[in-house]
Amino acid sequence: MTKPVGAITRGTTNPNRLRRVDNFIAYRCGALLAEATEPLVVDLGYGATPVTAVELRSRLATAVRADLAVVGLEIDPVRVEAAEPFADPPGLDFRRGGFELAGLRPVVVRAFNVLRQYREDEVDAAWQQMTATGALLVEGTCDELGRIATWAVVSAGRPATLTLSARLSDLDHPATFAERLPKALIHHNVAGEPIHELLRALSRAWETEATPFGPRQRWAATCRRMRDEGHPVLDGPGRWKLGELTVPWPGRRRPG
Repeated sequence: MTKPVGAITRGTTNPNRLRRVDNFIAYRCGALLAEATEPLVVDLGYGATPVTAVELRSRLATAVRADLAVVGLEIDPVRVEAAEPFADPPGLDFRRGGFELAGLRPVVVRAFNVLRQYREDEVDAAWQQMTATGALLVEGTCDELGRIATWAVVSAGRPATLTLSARLSDLDHPATFAERLPKALIHHNVAGEPIHELLRALSRAWETEATPFGPRQRWAATCRRMRDEGHPVLDGPGRWKLGELTVPWPGRRRPG
């Protein structure tokens, strides 16, 4: 057996916590999974209970294809053992593994609230390892109830996009996203950095688009303003109404 790569993380989880990113995976990766000979998804670091892996399998089987398989990976063998009663192979299984993906070759990897507990200088190597066999990686973080979330889509070790997602009835201000940025960006939310400029522009648009018609209309108007002002918004109203905004990866300023 390949030795797991990584460290045991806190493992905090809650039912329905990852609903937002699960729905995004069905939307963004659905075609890849539908066309795959072996439609395998790895849920890396599912946590102290397997509930989010169970939910991921259920959502993707319903939205994409019934024969899709999910394997939950955890470094902690105690968590793997605790998850075994929930296994339903071949559709859902649990194994011990880390960034090496236990030797599996998935189409998609979901790694949520994992790298947030690592050092920033460890992120690039983890991205490289999780995508080394061609998997598309969706990596990010969210609050305890999944109401505020951000994630990157990573291919061949390089981030392509950043998505901000919120339960709009709970979104008081876009500045809230700063607390839940992916590890690769969270320390770069300072003047002069692209992520800082993005959040500032989003905040200005939100403040400009105050409306009596409710948070969904305000968010849609905010996203539309961002697009109209020339920001490279990659999605459209169908995703905005879900509380999402996807942009090209904002990158990080290079020293010097």
